[in-house]
Amino acid sequence: MAVKNRMLLVLMSLVLMAAPLASCGTPTPEVVERQVVVTQIVQETVIVEGTPVMVEVTKVVEVEKQVVVTPTSLPARDVIIVGLSAAPVTLDPADHRTRNSETVIRNMFDGLVTRDQVSGVHLELAESLEWLDEQTLEVKLRQGVLFHDGVAMTADDVVFTFERIINENMIEYPEVHSSPRKGLIAPLESIDKIDDYTVKMNFSAPWPPAIQMLVHQQIVPKHYLEEVGTKGFIEHPIGTGPFKFLSATGLEQIVLERFDDYWGGAPDLEPVGPPCVRQVVFRVIPEASTRVAALLAGEVDIIQALPAELADTLAKTPGVQVGTAAGTQPKWMEMNVNQPPFDDVRVRQAMNYAVDKDLIVEAIYGGRAAALAGPLSPYNNYINTSLVPYPYDTEKALALLAEAGWIDTNSDGILDKDGISLAFTMDTLEEFRSLAEAVANQLRALGVDVGVRFWEYSVVKPMLDANERMAYLDDWGDSAFDPVGHFEAKWHGRVTGQTYGRGNFSGYNNARVNELTKLGEITPDPVVRQLIYDEAQQIVYDEAPAIFLIIPDETEAARADIVNWGPAADSRINLHDVCVAAQ
Repeated sequence: MAVKNRMLLVLMSLVLMAAPLASCGTPTPEVVERQVVVTQIVQETVIVEGTPVMVEVTKVVEVEKQVVVTPTSLPARDVIIVGLSAAPVTLDPADHRTRNSETVIRNMFDGLVTRDQVSGVHLELAESLEWLDEQTLEVKLRQGVLFHDGVAMTADDVVFTFERIINENMIEYPEVHSSPRKGLIAPLESIDKIDDYTVKMNFSAPWPPAIQMLVHQQIVPKHYLEEVGTKGFIEHPIGTGPFKFLSATGLEQIVLERFDDYWGGAPDLEPVGPPCVRQVVFRVIPEASTRVAALLAGEVDIIQALPAELADTLAKTPGVQVGTAAGTQPKWMEMNVNQPPFDDVRVRQAMNYAVDKDLIVEAIYGGRAAALAGPLSPYNNYINTSLVPYPYDTEKALALLAEAGWIDTNSDGILDKDGISLAFTMDTLEEFRSLAEAVANQLRALGVDVGVRFWEYSVVKPMLDANERMAYLDDWGDSAFDPVGHFEAKWHGRVTGQTYGRGNFSGYNNARVNELTKLGEITPDPVVRQLIYDEAQQIVYDEAPAIFLIIPDETEAARADIVNWGPAADSRINLHDVCVAAQ
């Protein structure tokens, strides 16, 4: 088999066999058997191109049978239960930067605009948007929109919402701090109320991605926040969205109920009107195999972050549907360009040639991913279409390393230079284990001594910010489909006290790229913008501060009776349209 002949990759697999899901409606009481195949990870040595390589494989060690009473595990059919991979950090729209927070929040809150399941932006609370000049946006608001407490939304709420985001230290709980959402609309200098249903947004310069970025800001009620404060607000949030807050168990389980007086939602995203179901529950289930088991047992209706190795199996399982969308979280291994061996561009380019991205896409992601052709997602609106992924070419990689002085002088299988082995530690997070180990194995086969270390992000981030680590495998969201919010974070040099370089963990700092990044932010003409970003991407591609790896699809699963459902590119689970099929 071609894949096996090229290289063995580590695959973590879980096999769950369950009785078919009961049909929707009131289930008939019955007892069924559910088989659970228990596995454990063991290490084995395999021969790859004549070289012994230690890999981890999964072995079946035990099979158990469990008795499950299906009626007690099935949710009420006017309730949809979602299994989240991680908890939201807050229910305050102004105080987070995580996708799971945004999923829960955007089911309770609306914005001036919203996004469909791909990249299209649609008017929501804004009835119209008009650029009065290149730096001034006039927003006409819809009338008759109610907050969950029955109070009408007006321009005062919109002004309050954005001032709370763009002004310093506007959030007073749990301590005084500024909104982390400010970076998503940083050029907004001020916002003025013109009348009860008109506001004017004043930007410091032309800002082409403004409308795309407004998707990430939701409107909050001024009167309520001023009455109860931030603490009271996050304990019982109020928005204008399709669902209103009912209860929460910490942030591990959040229960929302239909807002019957909902104004309807974006007019050009049908269906328009109140939500289909009476109640939704967001339940945090961090372990992927446990989320899958909960879906198969009928304990949840939708699960996010479905492991790629289980997608094909679940897609063939009766009573389950699997959906995918083009992803917006490209992944790469950043290399510290300020320390040897990665201070040599030839070494960094060699690392790119040494990784077989197509094999990774097939073997780890089951084809549900795409290889990266440089520093932007292939779905970005300003991708440089002339770039192609670095091809898998070990001869080219070894030639570049030899040119840089790295050869195997003592025939121990590890490249060396001046008596020093070519070795480094790749830091990453547990969620990237399979990808990180696959990349490490491929580099080891080339003669690079690579170790993999797993961290909690909060622990490793200060070291990354200080440029103390050698290599870091991670991702960075590109849900705005625009280089702004992405390029200046990852590939612009780090600027202390500013958002530039906030996610730059390679220490890469090219003056021309910095210049182009800032120029692209303020250039209104899309043709000129494309030329600007084409040049910037070409430079970063050639200088290779990272191994540009892959972008996985967003893959989720749901019960077969869940309709009007599908994954979204920005990872949001929008439940306004989702229904349970009638029986």
